[in-house]
Amino acid sequence: MKTVEQWFTEYGESHQNPTNKLIHWICVPSILFSIIGILWAFSPVATWAMMAVTLLFYFKLSFKLSLAMIVVFAASAAISQALGAYVLQASIAIFVVAWIFQFIGHRVEGKKPSFFEDLQFLLIGPLWCLGFLFRKLNINY
Repeated sequence: MKTVEQWFTEYGESHQNPTNKLIHWICVPSILFSIIGILWAFSPVATWAMMAVTLLFYFKLSFKLSLAMIVVFAASAAISQALGAYVLQASIAIFVVAWIFQFIGHRVEGKKPSFFEDLQFLLIGPLWCLGFLFRKLNINY
């Protein structure tokens, strides 16, 4: 299994352009939230189960980043709950708009999205954003 640094290095290869990076720092968390919101609209229990399975993957890579992801997941679930009947509509809108911007970012970058090579990069994106934040705050992960 690859280390978290190996994943980040590979992911970072197609995320060098400052505009693309900025788009990703906004849109990756937005997409994560929207997926949680969409799932939440159908089944909060299934949503928690999906988050738990995802955390198993994250814990194999980094304990500290996984703890931060628990906070992200809990916040996303709380917002989804608070949106009530509007969670599905809001989440679908966020999902569509964020993916449009993601593809614009990759057009600017001139490289295809990482997940075209390996679907696991869809899980790495949110961790990559947290890794950046950890590095900015001088927190080892």
